[in-house]
Amino acid sequence: MLRWLIGGGREPQGLAEKSPLQTVGEEQTQNPYTELLALKAHHDIVRYLVRLDDYRFASAGDDGTVVVWNAQTGEKLLELNGHTQKITAIITLPCLETCEEKNQLILTASADRTVIEWDCDTGRQVRKVSCFQSTVKCLAVLQRLDVWLSGGNDLCVWNRKLDLLCKTSHLSDTGVSALIEIPKNCVVAAVGKELIIFRLVAATEGSLGWDILEVKRLLDHQDNILSLVNVNDVSFVSGSHVGELIVWDTLGWTVQACEHNFWDPSPQLDAQREIKLCQKPNDVSIHHLTWDEENVFVAVGRGLYVYNLQMKRVIACQKTAHDSSVLHVAKLPNRQVVSCSEDGSVRIWELREKHQLSVEPVPTGFFNMWGFGRVNKQASHPIKKQQENATSCSLELIGDLIGHSSSVEMFLYFEDHGLVTCSADHLIILWKNGERESGLRSLKLFQKLEENGDLYLSV
Repeated sequence: MLRWLIGGGREPQGLAEKSPLQTVGEEQTQNPYTELLALKAHHDIVRYLVRLDDYRFASAGDDGTVVVWNAQTGEKLLELNGHTQKITAIITLPCLETCEEKNQLILTASADRTVIEWDCDTGRQVRKVSCFQSTVKCLAVLQRLDVWLSGGNDLCVWNRKLDLLCKTSHLSDTGVSALIEIPKNCVVAAVGKELIIFRLVAATEGSLGWDILEVKRLLDHQDNILSLVNVNDVSFVSGSHVGELIVWDTLGWTVQACEHNFWDPSPQLDAQREIKLCQKPNDVSIHHLTWDEENVFVAVGRGLYVYNLQMKRVIACQKTAHDSSVLHVAKLPNRQVVSCSEDGSVRIWELREKHQLSVEPVPTGFFNMWGFGRVNKQASHPIKKQQENATSCSLELIGDLIGHSSSVEMFLYFEDHGLVTCSADHLIILWKNGERESGLRSLKLFQKLEENGDLYLSV
């Protein structure tokens, strides 16, 4: 497989930084993405991808432009121009069921301190808000209440017409870094080291419908919170700059699991304290979290970790999954996990269960040399401890997608249409299933021959 496909390749890392466990041969039999299509429209770092429907997605980044693409063909459908500086957040705005028009809408925030609502079917700029006092770093939609929120130095609540309903006082100079919705009309905002719970309540007369009240501050993190994910209706997870992973109870806002020295093989006195997922202080930031019904998938420094919510422990890990920090991770069907990194790589992993063989302890003493006597319980104790501390699954590298020449910021999975990645090299790459694409081309060829009558002549 070619390592330099577009505009150069990745710089080689030192041998000390490489791990023999994270290499895959040129013949990647389990990697379906053997064809790629490079999409060029941006002229700066492409940081964001958002899925619009089953066959379209939008890209955005530091050039301030939003581009709408066809995920099946790679065709550029629309280019949306309206921001004057880099885009800092993007989110889809679902249509109301009662609304006759079903056009796909998105919201984009920019460093130019504006938020724009776009119609992705027509390319029209629907509305624009320019009253922000600071850059909006994150957006969230509360579809049940038909409002959306913007997070910067303030937290603001807006209706669908982009009318400001209510806002908080100045929260912090660092601003809101992440927002998620939880039950009881509440949202969680990550502000520095704090998680702040806000509740939306019916407003008093004379206002536009809602007030936002601060109800609790959670101060358990030791450093800035980088990522938040709502895993289900009963819990959410936060990750910090120093590798702390905390599982919270959604209804009571209390800590469910919070382990420290998670990879320390020594016995742990309390299994419900903090999770510290890496050992190096300069390589522990939790950049991204995602989840399925059972596990949370965590990008920690250069590594990947799979944390089981029911067992409250890590069940699989690759401490050096990439040569640089992992920026995005996602769970795919068939127990596959995809990760991308600052080193320019995109890697596919398979989550496999370990089949551990039971190890019989060695008998001790003179008579036990001939098979008599009791087993020494003390001798078997370290073996039991080793089995208890071992992970129950493994992450096996099955594919390495080499196409970008710089940091891969994130990706989207489109089932049959493939995988879409965006990068600091200004490119978007559409990775295709080579076997499927070959079959489709053959089918089109037979259809063309049949239309022209050549198929029957050849028979």
